[in-house]
Amino acid sequence: MIRAAGPDDAAAIHELVVALATYEREPDAVRATPESLRAQRAAEHPPFECLLAEEDGRAVGFALFFPTFSTWEGRPGLYLEDLFVREEARGSGVGRALLVALARLAVERGYGRLELAALDWNTPAIGFYERLGAKAMDEWTVFRFAGESLERLASE
Repeated sequence: MIRAAGPDDAAAIHELVVALATYEREPDAVRATPESLRAQRAAEHPPFECLLAEEDGRAVGFALFFPTFSTWEGRPGLYLEDLFVREEARGSGVGRALLVALARLAVERGYGRLELAALDWNTPAIGFYERLGAKAMDEWTVFRFAGESLERLASE
């Protein structure tokens, strides 16, 4: 079952985020806490939305996303920050169900695109997205200001 996550799902979301970080070889990188996720989901304007996939009442996957805007399209889109399915649930259609639900949500809202990034070594994910019709944007390079570089830029 796929459903929208609310503030009371913060612990389950956090558990999945930690599992994703471990899968992506960054187990100590998670700074989010169940408390911070709960507060963000409960905010008047939450900074993210999340779909949970559940089997027998247990969260086995999630899709965490937020709106973007395309100046060329002249309308919003969705950015999928994280899609993760627990190892024991992979291959059962959970990931596909999460992406289908997210695509339906984007279409229902009149959004023009659904975007995401995949680590270049994550060939299972890349193949999965391509089989579903996603196109790699090889001509684009992702840049990020974070931590010290963000602070330095902000102080200029």
